[in-house]
Amino acid sequence: MNVAVLGASNKPERYSFKAVRMLREHGHTPLPIHPALAEVDGLPVFPSLEMVSTPIDTITVYLSPRNQQPIVKDLLSSGARRVIFNPGSENPSLADQLRQSGKQVVHACTLVLLATGQFAS
Repeated sequence: MNVAVLGASNKPERYSFKAVRMLREHGHTPLPIHPALAEVDGLPVFPSLEMVSTPIDTITVYLSPRNQQPIVKDLLSSGARRVIFNPGSENPSLADQLRQSGKQVVHACTLVLLATGQFAS
């Protein structure tokens, strides 16, 4: 499964870094997204969602709501079927827009979903 990690970090203590690593450990293909980074955990980073040419199955969001506004259009137009809002990234208005565009919206921690075997369901 191809998973875009919005707000990926190159700092090992950050949850978005841990998500990139744990996704890979669980057999998924993480696609780190960050406009100012070149690499996260040895993987190349895409500056934006629209720069990803690989089909995306899931987008996991690690951006605070105030930092989501510039990417709303990209989220809505992405081919991803599911968007996960991790704790601290919840955005009810955006979640409603995503649902209306046909995407599944999940409010959960990606790390917990992976650790408990619920991520792929």
